[in-house]
Amino acid sequence: MTSEVPLIIPDWPAPDHVRAVCSTRLGGVSEAPWDALNLGTHVGDDPDRVRQNRQRLAAAAGIVPGNIGWLEQVHGTAVVSLPTAGVPRADASFTRETGNACVIMTADCLPVLLCDRSGSRVGAAHAGWRILCGGVVEALVSAMGGQPAELMAWLGPAIGPTRFEVGPEVRAEFLAHDAAAASAFESCGARENHYLADIYLLARQRLAACGVSQVYGGDRCTVSEPQQFFSYRRDGQTGRMASLIWLADQS
Repeated sequence: MTSEVPLIIPDWPAPDHVRAVCSTRLGGVSEAPWDALNLGTHVGDDPDRVRQNRQRLAAAAGIVPGNIGWLEQVHGTAVVSLPTAGVPRADASFTRETGNACVIMTADCLPVLLCDRSGSRVGAAHAGWRILCGGVVEALVSAMGGQPAELMAWLGPAIGPTRFEVGPEVRAEFLAHDAAAASAFESCGARENHYLADIYLLARQRLAACGVSQVYGGDRCTVSEPQQFFSYRRDGQTGRMASLIWLADQS
């Protein structure tokens, strides 16, 4: 991997041939408010600059640009198997094919990366609160097949538990699914009947409920780290980071 584009490398015990990276906002060519490594084509940035940024990301990660499985994320629970033609409307993908990268774009929502202990399959999910509550993680675990206990997960940069203020309807939706979700919400002193939500804990609960107990990451805050991360909640119009996972050639 090159040093031109700084990348976050997950700290987890994945097999050596499982490769995963997460971009920051650094190392790209986009101008404000998308500065600098914006990877989203849907946020108003110059398409040529986004193309250059995606090429920089691919070079830094050491993967063929055409093998990155970009999605049109729609805040749903559809899962696609890679490789596939075009840019599918989905919020999760998985693959068993070497060299094909699952990718999720975020700017506060939670990226969830999965692999199995043998390194035979990998997957990624875009887990904003609404689709996390709606079951996108469960859908991905099911689509990947095998025993969920053989999977491990890494939670990439998302809005942190001290900055994610939500209304009572968000808490109610999670509690309607599982009463244990109450532990992920704290009363917000600044606004009556509002809560601070821990999306990392909510994701861990969902993963545990479907049999995935090895969970890593979940220790950054996109809102609180403006020099490192894009944040839609903080800035409104802004860029997107990407989290990628793929199987490397073992030959």
